[in-house]
Amino acid sequence: MPNSYPHPLIAREGWPFLGLSVAASIAVTIFAGWWSLPLWIVSLFVLQFFRDPPRPIPKAANAILAPADGRIVVVGKVRDPYLDRDALKISVFMNVFNVHSNRSPVDGDVKRVWYNPGSFLNAALDKASLENERNALHIHTRSGVDITCVQVAGLVARRILCYVGAGDRLDRGQRYGFIRFGSRVDLYLPPDARPLAQVGDKVYASSTIVAELN
Repeated sequence: MPNSYPHPLIAREGWPFLGLSVAASIAVTIFAGWWSLPLWIVSLFVLQFFRDPPRPIPKAANAILAPADGRIVVVGKVRDPYLDRDALKISVFMNVFNVHSNRSPVDGDVKRVWYNPGSFLNAALDKASLENERNALHIHTRSGVDITCVQVAGLVARRILCYVGAGDRLDRGQRYGFIRFGSRVDLYLPPDARPLAQVGDKVYASSTIVAELN
């Protein structure tokens, strides 16, 4: 079933950037004609970067959905630094051509939020998970399972936006945040979760199932 999407196809975070770039392109076109072409190319880039389309949402109760568009760069057993437990980690890297809207991977309640300032390393590097600026959510699913979902800033990304806090309820596929200009999202799942995604796979927020809870 398609997501009942409450936002336009262009993310609201992009409206100021798109308005400014289009206005500049029009102004230069009026006064300089074809010299405005580079500005129109920039406007097209801004338009594609801030696209935010609705997605189909699988309904399987034990499914963990991709929290972002991008490429899988980590699948493996690690220690969850937020809940201090063994975990299965799955990381999605977003380049500048991916949709950067972040969606909830599960139905659940936000129990805690951690924000950590940090560096801006290339988000494709695994050490970015612990050294870069990041915002983590502890989500308690409606089936009683705890997961951690972490927005991580990247080399170019300088702004993590998160619109939920402790006590908020999330539905799977619900839009909860945005990261501008390249980044990653880490999932820390129970260690007995079964991964369905592999390193190198391309995934789509809300519509790709990346793991199943046991």
